Amino acid sequence: MKKLLNSTLLLALLLVFNQCALNKSVREAKALGDCKFRLSSVDSIFLAGIDLRELKEIRSFKDIDLGRYPALGLGLLKKDIPLNLQLKLEAQNPTSKMAGVEQMEYKVILGKSEIFSGLHNQKIQVSPGTGRTIIPFHLSTNAYDFVMNNQTRDDFVNLLSALTSTKDSKAVKLLIKIKPTLAFGSKQVNYPGYISFEQNVTADMLLNKL
Repeated sequence: MKKLLNSTLLLALLLVFNQCALNKSVREAKALGDCKFRLSSVDSIFLAGIDLRELKEIRSFKDIDLGRYPALGLGLLKKDIPLNLQLKLEAQNPTSKMAGVEQMEYKVILGKSEIFSGLHNQKIQVSPGTGRTIIPFHLSTNAYDFVMNNQTRDDFVNLLSALTSTKDSKAVKLLIKIKPTLAFGSKQVNYPGYISFEQNVTADMLLNKL
């Protein structure tokens, strides 16, 4: 009987602990929804292994010399043009509560097309106050469809041009959507809807410019 009582007490304590942990995580995720976000910088951009800084001043995909960049030509043949970059979001927490989450879904939309999506599975914490927290995202996608589709090619080239041009280039707007996700064993709690914000992309956001 004593062992049964001890087991029951231990189970009850575990349930209370898990519920408290879940409630704390929900509060922090809710506070994250009240944070202000902006796109801080973009770095380490590679298209088919080519450092995007080598493609400055491009105005059309036809301007790229495939003889000079055979990996890009091979990517066209294989219908696989990898685009990789690191995007950094800046978060500010205007509330009096700690904001954070263990992981979050994300989507990056250019024009009407979703160019990146995935799960950021690194813990994020944004302390209350005037300080700013930088959240890095490593993004990757196959850009083949964006390059070959007439409806998306111009937007895609404009994005590359906006990031690398040293002259005035056409403003390109990205829509960034993030959704905190909480997981406790078999239980998963999603933030209701996405936290969305738009921002123009400029060459000033490209770190380590040539």
